[in-house]
Amino acid sequence: MPKINVLIFPAGEINSIELHDALSTCVNIEVFGASSIDRHGEYVFKNYISGVPMITDDVFFEKFNLLLKEKNIDVIFPTHDTVAMFLTENKDKINAKIIAANQETTAICRDKEKTYKSLKDFDFVPKIYNELTDFPVFIKPKEGQGAIGAKLLKSKKDIPDIDFKDYVICEYLPGDEYTVDCLTDKNGDLCVISPRSRQRLMAGVCVAGKTEALTSEIKNIAEKINAILSFEGLWWFQIKKDQNNKWKLLEISTRCAGTMCLTRAKGINLPLLSVYVAMGCDVEVDANQMGVTIDRTLISRYKIDYEYDTVYFDFDDTLTINDRVHLPAIRYLYQCKNQNKKIVLLTKHDSDIYQTFEKYAISPKLFDQIIHITSEKEKSDFINPEKAIFVDNAYQERKKMQDKYKIPTFDVEGLEVLLDWRI
Repeated sequence: MPKINVLIFPAGEINSIELHDALSTCVNIEVFGASSIDRHGEYVFKNYISGVPMITDDVFFEKFNLLLKEKNIDVIFPTHDTVAMFLTENKDKINAKIIAANQETTAICRDKEKTYKSLKDFDFVPKIYNELTDFPVFIKPKEGQGAIGAKLLKSKKDIPDIDFKDYVICEYLPGDEYTVDCLTDKNGDLCVISPRSRQRLMAGVCVAGKTEALTSEIKNIAEKINAILSFEGLWWFQIKKDQNNKWKLLEISTRCAGTMCLTRAKGINLPLLSVYVAMGCDVEVDANQMGVTIDRTLISRYKIDYEYDTVYFDFDDTLTINDRVHLPAIRYLYQCKNQNKKIVLLTKHDSDIYQTFEKYAISPKLFDQIIHITSEKEKSDFINPEKAIFVDNAYQERKKMQDKYKIPTFDVEGLEVLLDWRI
């Protein structure tokens, strides 16, 4: 199969990073990221395009299709509900396949009032109220995501000054909350139902949770939704237990969820399967029979405004720490190798360095040059500072290098500043 070119748009949000991670190492997929407003995508995507017109721009279709043609894009993953709805509404004007449900289903999923009305005959739809008479109730915008604007009203004094015509008033659901990842194949058959709990949220995003068992109740909800709406590829829905311990529907979405990585951790790559579905392929799903727990927080990615082509790297307590190979260090050195940067090992190791290489299973071929000096000599006498950096755990060694050459120096903890996450 020739490579399938996949565009992720916009490419700066949490779910776009999950799409990147799910697809970027697949040998028959080439991943591109594009955004109208630059955020985190440029730190992650090797193939990143900035300056795409906003979907409201008069020249959007002209410029967007030019991009699709230049990059030979086969399929597009919209990462925002509004973008997904816009692209599906205008699919005849877009010169690539769009991984999303059809226009009607996308519109229903974008509006919670429409979602509840389309499924009103089922007992898993929460009670909806037309006015505020009984409390507690939960209000949420008809259109929205990430719990933005949602609020629990315990009494009349909690009623906010808002236009309620833009909100849905629901029964209060006090129980557990799950997200259920799903996949519908090209024939409309539901072939993945993967529940996961939401144990801790940060700004509406799940940052802690775990995979959960598929019960007959959850399976029934998924099948009923799939029978009424028309999906193709990945989608998900959220449910929460009511006071009687019954699952009730919160919302449905046709875009990738950032924490679909939990389902992927079980061996079910929903983004990749969705690409194959969009390309008209049959798909098979085989999950690992194990539970998975996730806990995450913010990570940092960096850019530095210093161009270098040579790295001088220490060995003791830098490449190895506590009698083990330091994994960030070895990762960084292979990154340098991939980027054709010269790697020079500059060490005062007190024994035969080649025997130590053998002990740690480190190939000396990793280095373009190995400079093994005695302890009384100065490392600063053995480097060419032209477009170079120096990595060493010893402060005095770094200070001498900076004082003499004014080049950037890094301690071991500073290696994260040098890592390039783009694939």
